[in-house]
Amino acid sequence: MNKNIENNESQQLCDTIVEGMQENKANDIVVLDLRELDSAVCDFFVICSGDSSTQVDGICSAVEKHTRETLGEKPYRIEGKNNSEWILMDYISVVAHVFYKETRTFYDIEDLWADGTRTDVPNLS
Repeated sequence: MNKNIENNESQQLCDTIVEGMQENKANDIVVLDLRELDSAVCDFFVICSGDSSTQVDGICSAVEKHTRETLGEKPYRIEGKNNSEWILMDYISVVAHVFYKETRTFYDIEDLWADGTRTDVPNLS
C-alpha cells in the first residue's frame, strides 16, 4: 500500500477519534504525531481525560461508536475497561488513551513521547 494513502487513513482515523472524544466532553485532548519517530509503535497517540470513571467509560464508548459509524472501523483491542482509570483503544495505526485525570498525571504519556509532534485540541464549552 502507498505510504501516503496509509498516512491519510491514519490521519482520518485520528481525527475521527478526536471527534468521538469531543462528543462525550473529554478534557485536555492531545494528539501526538509519531510518524517521524523510528521507535514509534503507531502513527498517532490520542490522549484525553475524564473527570470520573463513568465519564472515562463513556468516552471510550463514544469513540468506539463514532469510529464504527463514521469509518466502519473498530478497535483491534481495548484494555482497561474493568477499572476505567486508563482505557487503551488500539486501532493499530492510532492508539487512543482515555485516562481518569489523576491517572493521566501519574503516567505522563505526553512526556514519555515528547519527541512526537504535539497538538493540543481546545476543550469544547
